[in-house]
Amino acid sequence: MPLTVADLMSKMPGAFLPEKAPGLEAVLQFEFSGEEAGAWYATIKDGKCTVEQGKHSNPKMTLSADSSDYVKIFTGELDGMKAFMQGKIKLAGDLNLAMKLMEMFKIR
Repeated sequence: MPLTVADLMSKMPGAFLPEKAPGLEAVLQFEFSGEEAGAWYATIKDGKCTVEQGKHSNPKMTLSADSSDYVKIFTGELDGMKAFMQGKIKLAGDLNLAMKLMEMFKIR
């Protein structure tokens, strides 16, 4: 069965590596278009990550992408940096946080 955005978002808390984000408190907003259009946000606080569906009023960073491209990044079919350079992923807010995103979560 193909991986979905909902699958990925539900796995985020378990893939979070608190040792890679000491003292970090942030809300990451995810805006998806395409087949699985929708909004999700991850809250990182006290060494934990929680994920909820919807829009947060004050995210530190927002990532916007087509849902299928986002899934491809996590399955290794698409390089995250290339996707950003090609405009497939758009980032707003704290870009340093965006760069750390791949380090803070264990992918695969």
